[in-house]
Amino acid sequence: MTHMKFIVSSTYLLKQLQVLGGVINNSNTLPILDNFLFDLQHSNLKVSASDLESTMSASLDVESDSEGQVAVPAKLLLDTLKTFPEQPLTFTVEDNNTIEISSNHGKYALAYANADEFPNPIELNNPSETLMPADVLATAINKTIFAAGNDDLRPVMSGVFFQFSTENVTFVATDAHKLVKYSRTDVTANQTAEFIMPKKPLNLLKGILATSDDEVTIAYNDSNAKFTFGTTVLICRLIDGKYPNYEAVIPKENPNQLTIGRNQFLNSVRRVSIFSNKTTHQIRLKIAGAELNISAEDIDYSNKAEERLTCDYQGDDMQIGFNSRFLNEMLGNLESDDVLLEMSLPNRAGILTPVDGLDEGEQVTMLVMPVMLNS
Repeated sequence: MTHMKFIVSSTYLLKQLQVLGGVINNSNTLPILDNFLFDLQHSNLKVSASDLESTMSASLDVESDSEGQVAVPAKLLLDTLKTFPEQPLTFTVEDNNTIEISSNHGKYALAYANADEFPNPIELNNPSETLMPADVLATAINKTIFAAGNDDLRPVMSGVFFQFSTENVTFVATDAHKLVKYSRTDVTANQTAEFIMPKKPLNLLKGILATSDDEVTIAYNDSNAKFTFGTTVLICRLIDGKYPNYEAVIPKENPNQLTIGRNQFLNSVRRVSIFSNKTTHQIRLKIAGAELNISAEDIDYSNKAEERLTCDYQGDDMQIGFNSRFLNEMLGNLESDDVLLEMSLPNRAGILTPVDGLDEGEQVTMLVMPVMLNS
């Protein structure tokens, strides 16, 4: 072990490590995964965290003229850094197998682990690449990830489907009850590609990209994807399998069209659903003329609620049942003033889209499966 020493700002280090710490699982089968890997090359400190499926690293500016590698206990380090006001910290690897941090007022020694045990990040052999503005990717993840499933038996549906083409990029998530398709025609790839990204790395990306104006380089092959932006790199294993043919589920002919204020609709659904059955969460929409009647009933407890809203409706009078939780999530995820709900029959999916508030080239389609009404 070479002698290793560097000086770094406490708050700068904490900010970077908190992001990377999101990769680390609470209970790891491999103890080495409870550590950050520090790889020092003079004034560049590269810090990595991994859960085997995903590895994330960031390059930090530090003061140093030494080099070396060491694995540092993540939780202990984070808990310590959170307590420091802004100040320079000096990290020194001592001979007695500890790394010592000295602050303005104290010294703290942490036992380190051998860097060689840390898993090597996956190398992507001749991958395809696509460039994308960070905020576009962040929005795409935000708009879709909530609709992905949690079913371990159907892993393909537990991720977000990325579809790249020379015309557009599309992101899809579904759990078979609801589906969200988000696409952009203002961002394109130089060739057609598709892959399924797991949720955890997407949630990590979402958090970092929201505040970034960088371009993200997405490199991918059949088994892995690599996201590079600024000095941060995230490499993750893709979900293996074929994504269901979601286009086949989206009804093409929807003659019954309801336009209504999103907030008013959402608040009404939220209130009425309090009175719905606790297992089915079923609410009933009854539409006739310019009136939307939203009701719910929990027969076991004699609870019921009903609200009448005015809306703009073109189509036949109809009644359709939905799981209020799905409707809630979807309406809450949109930002438009008005929404359009398109329907064909009470047993076919309803399509929810924002009427306004979209960027040029941006398109959001949400699909919600109905529930059978007990008359």
